[in-house]
Order: sequence, then structure tokens, then C-alpha cells
Amino acid sequence: MPKKVITFGEVMMRLSPPGYEKFSQASSFELVYGGGEANVAISCAYLGMKAAHVTRFPDNALGKAATQFLRKHWLSTEHVVYGDDMMGKYFLEKGAVHRPSEVIYEREGSSFSLIEPSMVNWKEVLKDADWFHWTGITPAISEGAYQCCLDAVKTANELGIPVSGDINSRSNMWKYGKTMQEVIPDLVEHCDVVITSSRSIREMFALGKPEDNFQDLAKQLIALFPNIKKVVKKTRRTLSASHNQIQGKMWNGQEYIKTDMLNITHIIDRVGTGDAFAAGLIYGLLHYDDEQALDFASAACALKHTVPGDVNMVSLENVQSLMEGDTSGAIRR
Repeated sequence: MPKKVITFGEVMMRLSPPGYEKFSQASSFELVYGGGEANVAISCAYLGMKAAHVTRFPDNALGKAATQFLRKHWLSTEHVVYGDDMMGKYFLEKGAVHRPSEVIYEREGSSFSLIEPSMVNWKEVLKDADWFHWTGITPAISEGAYQCCLDAVKTANELGIPVSGDINSRSNMWKYGKTMQEVIPDLVEHCDVVITSSRSIREMFALGKPEDNFQDLAKQLIALFPNIKKVVKKTRRTLSASHNQIQGKMWNGQEYIKTDMLNITHIIDRVGTGDAFAAGLIYGLLHYDDEQALDFASAACALKHTVPGDVNMVSLENVQSLMEGDTSGAIRR
């Protein structure tokens, strides 16, 4: 039977000028939907897993359209809740060559930001799940979103379901009276797998020194939170907005694993590549050993750079081929 993953977080409308136009040039916007956690669930679904996303949409036509988007991409939406009338959104101006991309968010007061723990029955949601995933964006949105996420990870622990958290520091998002240093540790102590960076470990948990490398910091994080089994990082080397290199790294409590550097020479869309990495890691850890899982995650991430939009809609066969070293991109007949 296919493994099942559950994710939780906001889904937003993404509005972008056509192609690589700047905002000042645009007379229209292309619309897609996306959100870090939903991107992970959809990527897992395209890899052949069962997947469901838990969120809150406005009770109007936009909320129904967003629900249909999730269903179109193979997600179960039986645990989506509805209320209020505002959809979170963000505007993306895609960069190219030496011009960086630019993002503007409009999510304050959205339907999801007004979610409350009583709106989700996590024991029902997670009863047949094999994995639960959250990101550090969700508890930054509101007190209700934080408490709901905390209920989810605690319930997953009670049910023996592995939990992964993708936690990178974004201090400018925390506007409801709590800081990431207060909130994130409460959630991380319930995680089995943490995807993060050296900087985030230092900033969120006050661990280490600037000169400490990722392996040292990962060891300190596991010592602080013994429930964590693996600490994972995606390293990106940016040569230009169109040319990047990526590498996966993992400390699993016993050995330090690194993938080969993957060269991405013609980026189509960088948004959602971290989510593709997380989805690849989840799939990999449920089906492979740690080294293979990290290779799978890096390959999935690299392929997302070739897909327009927020979501990595590549097949299991695509990822396995790149994971095994086929970088040719030759036509398959």
C-alpha cells in the first residue's frame, strides 16, 4: 500500500507578471496557488504517495477554487475547513541572470491566520498517516496557527507517526506578540527529522558559535532535543539567478552524509525548490536508507528548478533517473 503523508499550512494565491516581466511592466498577472506545506504534499502525491493537506480557506468562490486546485493535484481535501472571506496571496517578480526575484506578501487577516485548534480533529486526520510535515512559516502566522500546529505534532507523537519540520528563520514574519525563539523549540521537541540551516540553528536555539560547522550544530541540536533522529540541510551555491548548484547534507546521529553537488544551469522557476527537497526527503526516508534518501531529495529539488509554478510535478521515475546519475535530459520514447 502507498505510504500516506499529511501536511498543514496556508495555501495562497500566487500572482506573477507574465514571463520575466517586472511589476512595473505588467498589465496582467498569472495565477497559481501554493504554500510550502501543500507543495510538499502535492510533490509526494506525484511520487505515488497518498497525501492530504489540512488548511483553512475562505468560504467563498476563491476558497472553492483553491480546494479544486489541491484536488486536481491528487490531494485529499476532506480535512479542509472554511470560514471568513480573505485568501492569503503573494506577488512574485521572477528574476533572471543577475536580477534577483522579488516577493511581496499579503496574508495578514487571511482565513488561515484566523484558524483555531478546535477547528481540526487531529486524531481523526492522522489516524492512518505514515508521516506528518510542518514548516516554520505556519506558527509564525498567528497564535491560532501555532497552537493548531502544536496539537498536530503532539498527536502525531502519541500515534507514533514520524514528524518532520522545515524550519528556517524568518524573523520579519512574527507579528502577533511571540518570537520564533519562544515558539519553534516547543514544536521541534516533537520532531523526528528537522530540515534547517546553520544560521537558523544559531538564531532559533542560541546554539554554537559562528565558526561551528553544520555537523557540529546538528549534534548540539540533537543533544538539546533527543527526539530528533536526523538534521538535514540543503546547501545552495548561487552563481546567478539562472545558474545554481545544490547539495544535500545530513547528520543522522551516527554519520555525516553529503550528496554530490548538482549543477542547475538554466533555472525556470526557483520557488518551491525547498519544498521539493522536503518532499523528496520524506519519500526517501520512507523507502530508502539515509544516503539514498538524501540523494533522492537533492534530485527532486534539482528537477523542481525546471518546473514553472510552486509545485514539483515530476514523476518518481524522473527523480530516480537523476538520482542514479542520468543528467542528459534525453527524450523518452
